[in-house]
This record gives sequence, structure tokens and C-alpha cells, in this order.
Amino acid sequence: MNKQDFNDGFLGFLDASPTPFHATQNMVGMFANAGFIRLYEEQKWALEQGGKYFVTRNDSSVIAFTYPKSKNYVMVGAHTDSPNLRLKPNPVIKEHGVVKFGVEPYGGLLFNTWFDRDLSLAGRVSYLDSSNMIKDALVDAKKAVAIIPSLAIHLDDNANKDKTVNAQTDIIPILSTSSEFNLDEFLKELLKQSGVENVKELYANELSFYDTQKASFVGLNDDFIASARIDNLLSCYVGMLCICSVDESKPMLFIASDHEEVGSESTSGAGGSFLENTLCRVFSDYEEYMLLIRTSVMISADNAHAIHPNFPSKHDSNHAPHINRGSVVKVNANQRYASNSKTISRFMNVASSLNEPIQTFVTRSDMRCGSTIGPITATRLGIETLDVGVPTYAMHSVRELCGSDDAYSLYKIILGLSD
Repeated sequence: MNKQDFNDGFLGFLDASPTPFHATQNMVGMFANAGFIRLYEEQKWALEQGGKYFVTRNDSSVIAFTYPKSKNYVMVGAHTDSPNLRLKPNPVIKEHGVVKFGVEPYGGLLFNTWFDRDLSLAGRVSYLDSSNMIKDALVDAKKAVAIIPSLAIHLDDNANKDKTVNAQTDIIPILSTSSEFNLDEFLKELLKQSGVENVKELYANELSFYDTQKASFVGLNDDFIASARIDNLLSCYVGMLCICSVDESKPMLFIASDHEEVGSESTSGAGGSFLENTLCRVFSDYEEYMLLIRTSVMISADNAHAIHPNFPSKHDSNHAPHINRGSVVKVNANQRYASNSKTISRFMNVASSLNEPIQTFVTRSDMRCGSTIGPITATRLGIETLDVGVPTYAMHSVRELCGSDDAYSLYKIILGLSD
């Protein structure tokens, strides 16, 4: 696969994955097409050596793995979720001549970037069908159904000075001027568009707004890729392609977990039991399981902060990654990242052998450091872990920016680790 094909596929994956549910559904389709066999957690497993398998949890997290004789696995971990505006259970607000939807911020959004964007709505809806069975369906309005208009500068003297956003009152999307709007009818129409018509009663939903602007190349020479959800669908895409590209005789595992942006503490998050449960079922003998853990490595792949050309003082000048200069090894003395000298050295060795550039990120010592699924997984499993990522601008904006060279480079290095 060349870089152009890789990036074209990445843009398509971004556009087709407005929520963790859709991202997982798309990866499941990729795994099935690549010959992976689907497993279900609620059923017994009968694995055959040389096979390839995948399993999901909550429709928003997925694990895919090969099952060869060797146990020194290369594992790649990413997360399916991104900051967004989540619909509240009773969202409809009719006032001041419009219909609005009450929302709750999910994760650490850059609020100001959500104003004046064409927003659509997608996610999962649970309902009772005509046979009195509770069912779930993924929905996606696809068209722009809402917008959050900015307050005109004439009415806000501080608009270009000290702009703050109140999460309860300022970022409420407006949908219509019709007072006849009915939420149940709206949701049933979304279900109908997804092929569901036998809805007896609507129950709960997990719906999020997203920006309808498509992912695209930007720059004089297509230097950049701009899109929503680059953090962290980029790493999902890299990990998915890696395990679909590797020979089944190579021990590799890929996990994409939900809820990283809110702490990972859920049944389908990295702080939950999904990966540990899966590994224990694959290697039910404790000695075999421990051999797997202590001979394998976890690559925690999550985006890194590129040095912003307009705000260079926000970085440690000796550890400031640049766009299109290669993958970033993330290091933190206080274990906010799980990289250590052993795992870093292994990554550097492979990158060097492939002539792929790498960079190092350490946050300024006077600034708070974020974290990833890396320390969580390392703590829960006891597996040696490396935190890496692709340099990114505007992380957690409604439209993020990465380089058009870096993800492909990371893909090649991870494949090299599996050789």
C-alpha cells in the first residue's frame, strides 16, 4: 500500500465514523473482509491455531487478534471516542421562536470551535420492536440538522478579548423554527433511514452531534489532513490496517477502546476488563497467560501535540514535535505515559532499520501532562508499554489537523515491529 492509498482510505474512514459505534462497525466490516472470524463474549470459544478472530463489547470497542504458536505479541491500543456534544435524555427546548436540543459536553472540547458549524446527529438508539424485543440500531442523520450560532460582535464587547463559553447555556444547537417538532417522530425517522420500521416504543439513546464537513487534504502540497476525530480515529485506522496486513503466523493484537476521553473507567474502556478477559480466554492456562504478558509489548497509539507555530512557548524546545517529521515517542517521568527505555529502544531500532524518522515529546515541566490508555493498560496487565502518536494541531477542536506523511510512517514502523 502506498501513502496516497493509505491516506485516501483514512479520509474515508473518518467520514464514515461519526461516533464510536460507527467506527467500531466499520472496523468490524474490515476485519470480516480480511478473513477474521467473529467471536461473541456470551458464547463459548473454540479457537484454532493459525486463525484470526475479533470480538466487540458495547458495539463501541473491538479487539482483533491472530492466534499463532508464538506468544510474543505486538499489541496496538487506540480509542474510538472523541470529544463531542452528547444529547441529553430529555433534550427538547422550545423557546424564543426556535427548537433547541440540550446537550452535555463529552470529554475536553474546545468549545469555541463548535460555533457556526453545520452539525448532524448520529449514534445508537434502543427501542422495543413489534415482537416485544428490545433492539438497538445505529443511526446517522447525515445531513446538517442543527447549528450553534455565535453571538454577533455588536452584542458582545468581549468577543475578541476574554471570550468564555458556558457549557449549559451557550452551546445549545438549534434545529428548527417549527413549534410542531416531535422528538419521537424525529428519532423514528432516523431509525427508518437505517432500515428499522417496526418500532413499538422508543427507549434510551446515545446520540452525539458532529460536524458535517468532510475530511480533506489542506496545504499547497497537500501537507495536512484536516478533519474531526483525528484524535483518535487516526490510531484506530493505523492499528486496523496493521493487523489486517500482517501474516496470520505473526502474533499481533489490536484493541480500540471507548471512553478514553472521559477516563476509560467503563466496561468498554481501557480501565475495564475487556482486554484482560479476552486474553484470559485465549490463554486460559495461567502460566501461558503470564508468558504472553511478559514476552509481549503494547503500543499505546494516541495523538501527540505538535509545536504550534503561533504558540511555540507552550512546548519544551528540545521536545517539540513537528508535523510531517515522523512519529512521536511520548515520555513522562511521572508515568502519565508508559514509555520506558526498553520499549523506546525497541521502537527506535525498528524505525532506524526502516529509515523512518521519530521524535520525542515531553511536556513543559510547568504544565499539566495529559495521559493515554498506555499507563492504564500497563497497570492492569503488567505488560511493557510504549506511548507513541502522530503530531497534531488543534487537538479536541471540532476540526483537527495532522500531517499527510506521519500516519503512514507509523503504520510501517508497527508492521516492522511484528517482523
